[in-house]
Amino acid sequence: MAAWLAWLVLGWIHPVFALVFNVGVLYLVLAHRNQSRFFADIVLALSTSDTERARNVLSEWCANDHSGAGASEVARLSIERGLVMSHRAVFGPMLWFVLLPGPTGAVLYRVAQHLAQAWSRPGAEASQAGFGAFAQRAFALIDWVPVRLTALAFSVIGNFEDAIYCWRAQSMLWADKASGILIASGAGALGVRLGLPIHVSGGVVDRPDMGMGDKADVGYMQAAAKLIWRVLVLVLLLLALLSIASWVGR
Repeated sequence: MAAWLAWLVLGWIHPVFALVFNVGVLYLVLAHRNQSRFFADIVLALSTSDTERARNVLSEWCANDHSGAGASEVARLSIERGLVMSHRAVFGPMLWFVLLPGPTGAVLYRVAQHLAQAWSRPGAEASQAGFGAFAQRAFALIDWVPVRLTALAFSVIGNFEDAIYCWRAQSMLWADKASGILIASGAGALGVRLGLPIHVSGGVVDRPDMGMGDKADVGYMQAAAKLIWRVLVLVLLLLALLSIASWVGR
């Protein structure tokens, strides 16, 4: 509500002020900068065969201990997180930015995501359990359409047939349904195998097989980065077309 009221007041003063406010809020809301830095550091480490460095960066990125992971496992986990975080950090907020006036939608998406995570952490107070359950349901509802549009974009940019097949056949096997849709469609679009067992905190966690094709490596990480950037270009192009259509309609 605060973002919406500020946008209204600035627009009443002058439309340029409202535009600058939109750009500033989007810059703060879109959190892709830190995610891309971690991803790029892992690509660089694996390219120089520095698997230990890649594991350390991945552990910092995911806030988990992946000390037993090999190079392929590090690449696999990085691709999975890159696909999910590109949606949560960029594509989801941008879609809601289009749907609601001013920067309201982008702020709504980011706040809902933050509360769903903050009130559902393992260390959260017991009194917050009800808030956490509601926040997770609310964010799942807010993210329902954006997740599927992002998965569709992955499919269109990559291997469409394999992406749709993996989406339909594998996504429901993932614990988090939304992440499963993104990982399955992204893996199918890239032609790479994701999921599978991983090393976490000194143990091995079993996970379903996602995608199809070869095992993950640094080459597939670079392909995933290209896929994400192409989807971003597609989203920006659609935003530009919508803006032009709106301006012509006036």
